[in-house]
Amino acid sequence: MELRKMTQEGLIFLDVKLSSKESIIEKLSGALFERGALSSKEEFIKAVMEREQVSATGLEAGLAIPHGKSKAVKKAAFAVARLKDPVNKWESIDPNNKVKLVFLLAIPEEEAGSTHLRLLSELSVRLMDSSYLNRLMLAKTSSEFMTALDQKDEKAAQNQDYDKTVLVITACAAGIAHTYMAAEALEKAGREMGVRVVSEKQGANGIEDAHTADLIKQADAIIFATDIATKNKERFKGIPFVQTRVADPLKNANSLIDRALNRPDGKVTVDENEVRTENNRQKQGILAEMAQAVLTGISYMIPIIVAAGLMIGIAKLGSMPFGLVNEISDIKYATHSNELFVILHHLDKFGGLIFKFMYPVFGAFLAYALADRAGIVSGLIGGAFAAGLHYTFWGIEGGIPSGFLGALILGLTAGYLSKFLNEKIKLSKNLQAMKPMLIIPAITVLSIFLLNFYVIDPVFGGLNLALRNWIEGAQGSGEIGLSILIAAATAFDLGGPINKAAGAIAIGLAADQIFPLTPRVLSIVIPPIGLGLATIIDKYVVGRRVFDENLRITGNTSLLLGFIAISEGAIPFMLRNPIITIPINILGAILGSVTAVILGAVQWYPLPAIWGWPLVEGIWAYLGGLAVGTLFIAFANIFIRLALIKKAERNGKTSKL
Repeated sequence: MELRKMTQEGLIFLDVKLSSKESIIEKLSGALFERGALSSKEEFIKAVMEREQVSATGLEAGLAIPHGKSKAVKKAAFAVARLKDPVNKWESIDPNNKVKLVFLLAIPEEEAGSTHLRLLSELSVRLMDSSYLNRLMLAKTSSEFMTALDQKDEKAAQNQDYDKTVLVITACAAGIAHTYMAAEALEKAGREMGVRVVSEKQGANGIEDAHTADLIKQADAIIFATDIATKNKERFKGIPFVQTRVADPLKNANSLIDRALNRPDGKVTVDENEVRTENNRQKQGILAEMAQAVLTGISYMIPIIVAAGLMIGIAKLGSMPFGLVNEISDIKYATHSNELFVILHHLDKFGGLIFKFMYPVFGAFLAYALADRAGIVSGLIGGAFAAGLHYTFWGIEGGIPSGFLGALILGLTAGYLSKFLNEKIKLSKNLQAMKPMLIIPAITVLSIFLLNFYVIDPVFGGLNLALRNWIEGAQGSGEIGLSILIAAATAFDLGGPINKAAGAIAIGLAADQIFPLTPRVLSIVIPPIGLGLATIIDKYVVGRRVFDENLRITGNTSLLLGFIAISEGAIPFMLRNPIITIPINILGAILGSVTAVILGAVQWYPLPAIWGWPLVEGIWAYLGGLAVGTLFIAFANIFIRLALIKKAERNGKTSKL
């Protein structure tokens, strides 16, 4: 790709005095508009700033590549600003990055999946070359800069003889910048070490530069620099491997290559259709392995949550002008004479149906990350139990699903059991096909059924009963004590068995006019709104991001769903790090609820969503409590995560928060 064809001298600004990200984007967008690349400067800037909220566009070594995809872009182009003084406050992969060189990419919406990724990956890879970057930084005129854009050094790899070959697979959750930069960092380190390094990128465009069969035969080792499950891993049977995070090669590419050749984690092995990893020396820590598996499950679960929330949100917002927000789910609207009500009713139900697949998808891909294909079926079944689908099909009314805790326990059990059986069961070649198709599914699915039937359901059922007795017994402890109990139970598992038990009791107390629902309804919305808020304001509070890209996307959804009283949007945060998230959720819900109750807020109706707020007696007290709870959750998450990230950085590790 010739980069100079996508820009012009009038779009290159050298040694300009601009002091903020916003002013830089404003200037470069204005230049693109004046040069005819944009039909609307304002609409394009809006698209760029929306993209800034998704993930970091700052990289390292003083670089930033903000970009926007918009209908306002008439032709693909980019503008450049080389700054006289660095900008310190630009969210970056490297938290210490001070931006001096900015490329602003403008991509037509219809080319979002092609031009966008090619241009972004090409820039990311070229800018990893220090000599290339140095030429850009030393260019004295726009003309020299244009020439330097496509001036690349001939890589020594072309004429160099190698004794060793290391294959690389890179993959990040977004599949864009990290994927390509990690690959380039390892290839560059390989040239310096005299090791042939060849990379395959499993990015947003699918598998790029796939390793051929001949190349795999020559491999002495392979590095999996991935944050999600590797595709087609069975190709690498028998090759020594190293597993690491996708960001690690940016910091220690040389040591990763040395480790792969001299101290590998093990060898990739395969039994016919099934893949497993046999760790001969340095086994991956069990907690790190579980964390990566949970991350994989969450990455596949997030679109389910988003889709479900959107369907329910459309139904609720559509029914709001007719005063049917809470009634639209009633079965009578399924056959109503007004076709709009029929559609809104079914959209509401459709969203609820999609939510039922949240835990099955999470469980399936959690188990897949641990045991590859062998774990998918039992993980899916475990997630179905966690979602309570068995109660629906068995006709059991009032059954309490085990929720996210059940999905976590059953998914991990399915994955590790499938992995164990796949490694230990040995069959003759003629019977190998029976193992993945019959033996492993039969044993693991039966085991998950028995575990759920005899342990998970009884335990959570017992917790439900114990909690009911506990709260009912606390009725004499006063409104503050009762508020604390109801708030803590409601916020504990976000729609799980303990939450539902607290809801049933709280609604009963309100129906008998014994105690209002104020702490209950507040504790439903405080955690998702607080967590969503944290993902937005973290960079303003502490000057950097403390949530990864997946959780930032989830945070936006969580915030929206919180206002319509769907707490499930915050579940990925709990699955990712329950030790941090659950206590903060509980404390935030308690603080917010108690504040509102003390100030005099009273809500007798089970209407936690925003359209129920006008029915609250003492609305300002209610909103005050909501603010206290959400701000506590937001700030507590930000500062605790920042402390843990800094601790990990001091120890030379990559934080997995």
